[in-house]
Amino acid sequence: KTTTAYLIYDMLNKLGIKCGYIGTVGYYLNGKVSDLPNTNPDICEMYDMLINAYDNDYKVVVIEASSQGLDFGRLNNIPFSYACFTNLTQDHLDYHKTMENYAKAKQLLFKKLKKNGKSILNYDDAYNKYFITDNTIYYGFNGGDYHVIDYKMTNKSVFTYIHDNKEYKVTSPLIGKYNIYNLLLAIVVLEQMNINIKDIIKVSETISCPPGRMDIIKYKTNNIIIYYAHTPDAISKIIETVKEVDKGKIYVVFGCTGSRDRVKRPIMTEIVLKNTTLGIITIDDLHDEEAEDIVSDMLKDNKRDNYIVCLDRKEAIKKGIDLLKENDFLLILGKGHEEAIIVKDKKIPFNDHKVVEEILKKVEVR
Repeated sequence: KTTTAYLIYDMLNKLGIKCGYIGTVGYYLNGKVSDLPNTNPDICEMYDMLINAYDNDYKVVVIEASSQGLDFGRLNNIPFSYACFTNLTQDHLDYHKTMENYAKAKQLLFKKLKKNGKSILNYDDAYNKYFITDNTIYYGFNGGDYHVIDYKMTNKSVFTYIHDNKEYKVTSPLIGKYNIYNLLLAIVVLEQMNINIKDIIKVSETISCPPGRMDIIKYKTNNIIIYYAHTPDAISKIIETVKEVDKGKIYVVFGCTGSRDRVKRPIMTEIVLKNTTLGIITIDDLHDEEAEDIVSDMLKDNKRDNYIVCLDRKEAIKKGIDLLKENDFLLILGKGHEEAIIVKDKKIPFNDHKVVEEILKKVEVR
């Protein structure tokens, strides 16, 4: 949902419509204004950001609504013109306990629609049934009001969809089937805002992902990708995307967040080890857990040997870079745009992108 929200923000501004963004990667008004402590801060701060946007002549704000933000009432009394559902996969179950509870928390967003507001739902996701309203629009690959009928992937995405019995062809610099879902949802929102479809398709050629979502750094013939993937679904999708684009070796630096859902840890490890050349297991945010305990969970019942453990995240990234030969990929997953590693009550400055650039400079000097 971060990428979709950011795409709507990016596309509207490029089309001359002033749009703000509030979500995981920060508060944006024509560029980043500030980082945020959560996807949705407390309700007073949410109101302050919306009032500030309005006072600066912004008539549109896209809000990335988190399940916990909704559950804690951080979006109360904010009426929405459009409520969008991307998909629901295993995440935050340390808080919600069950997928049904998770879906019902997200359902709160759709109860905040204005009288003539529209729900826009992923046709292909089984959980869409929780979000149907009196005015629902569907998009997807398997059907829907906006129906993708063909796509191909190289170093860009090209796809064709049908809407109202007309075919539309879209070219985007974003790769991955999941990014076609993201862009199509953004297209639906913009067209529902009565923006000319030709202008929408044209601006789709110029879009970019938010920080930490598919940041690509070239290194010789190789690609280093920094991605905020910290769920089984997100990890699976980025690996599938890379395999679709190139046949080189794939190395993955990844960890699991401490004091969060422990069930998904071995699932994430299995996805990485089953589908890539080597997994380099390292730390993510530890919170109140010990790194060794998290790694133990990650390797529970593991029968594969294509992994190494390196608890120094910077050193783990360096090991991954050193493995790259010709047309290989290094995926650095979990932290994305974040600027620190959380250990108990401390935030230790750390940014994957900056660390990669620092290591590559030293490589070039050698």
